[in-house]
Amino acid sequence: SGGVPGGYVRNTAEFEPLAEEKRFIAVVEALTPCTDPEYRQFDFWLGTWDVTPAGQSSSTATNKISTEHGGCVVLEQYDAGGFTGMSINFYDTNDGHWHQTWMSNAGAALYLKGGLEDGAMVMSDKELADSDTINRITWTPNEDGSVRQHWETSTDDGASWTTVFDGLYTKKAQD
Repeated sequence: SGGVPGGYVRNTAEFEPLAEEKRFIAVVEALTPCTDPEYRQFDFWLGTWDVTPAGQSSSTATNKISTEHGGCVVLEQYDAGGFTGMSINFYDTNDGHWHQTWMSNAGAALYLKGGLEDGAMVMSDKELADSDTINRITWTPNEDGSVRQHWETSTDDGASWTTVFDGLYTKKAQD
């Protein structure tokens, strides 16, 4: 929607005398929409993670997940040695869904859409794909702070699913 970022207004010396006024605070909050609860639904994925595929005893990748642009974007940076990729994730108030655009150094792109379902983030390309294969990825936060990522595909319109990747994200020690 454009406009002046709330952080700029909040940190501008000319506005300092207004900093404690309720009307000023309300205006600044309106300028920082990405602090609304909907934008925070994927925050359980933030951090620097070791990624361990199901059935393996050690991690095979590192994934760094951060918020960018005033909390409006969740940026993923995946590194599995020779295979790398990144995704841009965002909540779209126009359709009320989360979106992910993923691109790897192998030239593979995914465009996913979804939202929270029973505490897990679930996104798929069912409405977006122009092929007979549906991709669905589910990120589930675990009680111990880890996150399970389960990527599945279906070629029968969701009647059955095949696992492409099932991995456990555990936070790196510095987080």
